[in-house]
Amino acid sequence: MNVCIVGTGYVGLTTAAVLAELGHQVYCVDQNHDKIEQLNRGYIPIYEPNLKEIIEKNRDRLTFTNGLDLGIKHASTVIICVGTPSLTDGRTDLTYIQSAIDHLALHIDSYKTIIIKSTVPPGTTEQLYIQLLEKGVPNHLFSIVANPEFLREGSAIFDMLHADKIVIGLRPDDQRSLPIMKSLYAGISCPYVITSLTGAEMIKYASNAFLATKISFINEMARICDAVGANIHDVAKGIGYDPRIGPHFLQAGLGYGGSCFPKDVKSLEQVAHSQKITPHLLQAVQLINDSQVDLYIQKLQQAVNHLSDQTIAVLGIAFKPNTDDTRHSPAEHLIRKLSEAGCIVRAYDPKAKLDSSHQPNVTQTDTLQEAVEGADILIIATDWQEFQQLNWREIKARMNGPIVLDARNCLRRQDIEQWGLQYIGVGCG
Repeated sequence: MNVCIVGTGYVGLTTAAVLAELGHQVYCVDQNHDKIEQLNRGYIPIYEPNLKEIIEKNRDRLTFTNGLDLGIKHASTVIICVGTPSLTDGRTDLTYIQSAIDHLALHIDSYKTIIIKSTVPPGTTEQLYIQLLEKGVPNHLFSIVANPEFLREGSAIFDMLHADKIVIGLRPDDQRSLPIMKSLYAGISCPYVITSLTGAEMIKYASNAFLATKISFINEMARICDAVGANIHDVAKGIGYDPRIGPHFLQAGLGYGGSCFPKDVKSLEQVAHSQKITPHLLQAVQLINDSQVDLYIQKLQQAVNHLSDQTIAVLGIAFKPNTDDTRHSPAEHLIRKLSEAGCIVRAYDPKAKLDSSHQPNVTQTDTLQEAVEGADILIIATDWQEFQQLNWREIKARMNGPIVLDARNCLRRQDIEQWGLQYIGVGCG
């Protein structure tokens, strides 16, 4: 198939790479001239494991261009992957997707299947259908499909090629799109969930809200474990064996971040408010998550006499391992809080870059060793694999102080304490 993808961000590039791997000819369109120029030079502007390799492998099936008219001319299927960021009040900003639809309307002169992969509030895709009609596009020249993505940053290529499901939302009178969607994803073996446009949109929001809820739940349980002397690792293991609960997303720590969970939970809350529903659970999930960094700051304040006198090595800047994404990163939030407290902070991350221009007492080091050298406190803020396999004898020799704050509960206490270091976690008994 000839496919046009509008938007070359995280979702757009991953989708383009996988569809090319499946044998499709893919036209990737973006208004950002610098980004398209970089992609045409072979530079991938985001870090995602195996993304660069799969794009290089399928380069002859990929075209990167600023011209939407070129993509539309050659493609019968158009996938919209533009950003849908948050507005200041938590609602979703649909400016980019509405602009994409407006531009699309100018170039449709043969039948197109328009696929909305961007995350949008329930009811949006139906409104986009109406928007196209109002722009003068005859309804016999297009169908519109809601097809949300369920990609985890750090394993997105694997997640798409080995999907646990493909969700397809259709209008009631649409008889043409399902066979086209199955042809698009031919080669990916998984169940299809066929629903309405709004149903597909809600599945995406409900999925992210539920996963965020599991994270806030285990973090609240960790606080209670601290109070009663139980170990949250044991609790998570015990409840994780229950098939009704499952073991995933039950690791206590700094909380969730990234481009999806914070934005989507807040957006769903605003959708509920617009329908005169008070989403008590969603509000509690966000309240817990927003207070997690303060919890760890309090832990440090209890451990030292004057936090402002400390030099602190923070290992991790990205919101999770295997990505360079720092959007809503709890690690970055922690660094900012430490800076405001007067600490000298040296941060290190294998991939992510820190915007420390407004934080004069914060620097990002090129190596882990530079960050740790002479530090009074070491904090694991992102659970990269290399941070879980540190040589603690060497770390002890490099540090000035003894405190290791495991803000991701990803270390073994005994590995730390056997070298005379002081381990601090949350809910560790």
